[in-house]
Amino acid sequence: MMNENVLREGLLSTAKAMASSGLNTGTAGNASVRCARGFLITPSGRSYEDCSADDMALVAMDGSWQGPFAPSSEWRMHRDVLQAHPEAGAVLHAHSPFATALACHRRAIPAFHYMIARFGGDDIRCAPYATFGTQALSDSALAALENRSACLLANHGMLVFGSDLRRTLSLAVEFETLCEHYWRACQLGEPSILSATEMAEVITLFETYGKPRPTPASGSASTPEAG
Repeated sequence: MMNENVLREGLLSTAKAMASSGLNTGTAGNASVRCARGFLITPSGRSYEDCSADDMALVAMDGSWQGPFAPSSEWRMHRDVLQAHPEAGAVLHAHSPFATALACHRRAIPAFHYMIARFGGDDIRCAPYATFGTQALSDSALAALENRSACLLANHGMLVFGSDLRRTLSLAVEFETLCEHYWRACQLGEPSILSATEMAEVITLFETYGKPRPTPASGSASTPEAG
């Protein structure tokens, strides 16, 4: 695991990138990264442009924390995702425009595009509404994330996790783009939905997507690119 100071710098950079990439404005949204003593998370109600790496709050898995500022009010959700998903190294929550628009309609995103498989299944679920910062919201999010790496939070925004900060930010940007595509497609009516069989084939292909490709045996075909 990376040195905690390196993780602090990476977390602050990620939080600032959330704004520059269009995922967030103001003090909305938050991000966290797993560390040896629990996890580091962005502070509550602070502009990231005014923060230093030392302002990132250190939270233990029992909820106790250290730092000059209180941790994000969504620390429970981050803690519970990290506990439920050992493969998760970082978590990101944002009020991005298109994801939030869909979340305010409490709409799951069906398999209108094969890249939905990027997030683990044949749809993106929308977690039922619960007040921000509560255990009820965390419980709803965990259910929506079963076998998925992203979900919508009703009347709220998006939640994404990945293996590290860089990958999680990248996934969040991809997710917001898919939300925009779905929103735009819906302006022409309900888009055509890929069948369960079609999506099962894509999900199988995604098992090796982004991973080192083994040297193919002589005469064998290589795996097609997903996009």
